Amino acid sequence: LLIGLPALLTVVLAFTEYDALSAPVWSGFQNFRTIFQRDVFWIAVRNSVAFVAMGVPLQLLGALALALLLHRQRPGVRHYRIAAYLPSVIPDVAYALIWLWIFNPLYGPLNTALGSVGLPQPAWLVDANTALPALVLMACFRMGEGMLLLIAALQGMPQEYFQAAALDGGSRWQLFRYITLPLLAPWLILLLIRDILLSAQSTFTPVYMMTEGGPGYATTLLPYLIYDEAFSHFRIGHAASMMLLMFAVLGVLLWAAGKLTGGWGYADEV
Repeated sequence: LLIGLPALLTVVLAFTEYDALSAPVWSGFQNFRTIFQRDVFWIAVRNSVAFVAMGVPLQLLGALALALLLHRQRPGVRHYRIAAYLPSVIPDVAYALIWLWIFNPLYGPLNTALGSVGLPQPAWLVDANTALPALVLMACFRMGEGMLLLIAALQGMPQEYFQAAALDGGSRWQLFRYITLPLLAPWLILLLIRDILLSAQSTFTPVYMMTEGGPGYATTLLPYLIYDEAFSHFRIGHAASMMLLMFAVLGVLLWAAGKLTGGWGYADEV
């Protein structure tokens, strides 16, 4: 009721002229023709694809690295897991405010640390060249859920495979390459699909709180543009059309991910 009905209304509104003040007027595909002619739409599409292309692999690799580092039981490992997971449970608004302070070019701790070792100190969120990478960096620290999933997968692996390979003289790299990675492949595919969906949809709060799509249009991503069209300019029909197109882009990305990872996974014979 809370998801299906709004989704159905969005499909209908995408083919109407609607400003929330007067009754919707059927316009067919006119909304799509209009937004295709707007440069800001293509900028938002390009930025959204770039965000996913940069952020998803980094999140996946980070979650895998943390899981490999923290999956074994040792003194204090629980505290490290909690520390790695903590950013994932901070509310989005509070998380954005924390990173506003971190990225502050004058007194933020990130530039202070870079300056202490003689490295450049970018104006992160006010420079068009660094604003989008800054949002990607911020998103990459929310890898705790993926880490926990991979820790569970690592702890559930049959140890007989590793013992047999070790007896045959397998090195650590060979154990990881030929045993650990293939057994983790189904979990990695699941995380890849999940991160693509979340990365494309969870960018509204940081953009709204931190950059408002700027500088220029450097951080104008599709979720923020859809909000701006609907609630700042009251072009709700255009916003609904963009929403449908965003779902289409997500479908293409998921299809591409499935093709790239085709043949991964394993099956145990009972």
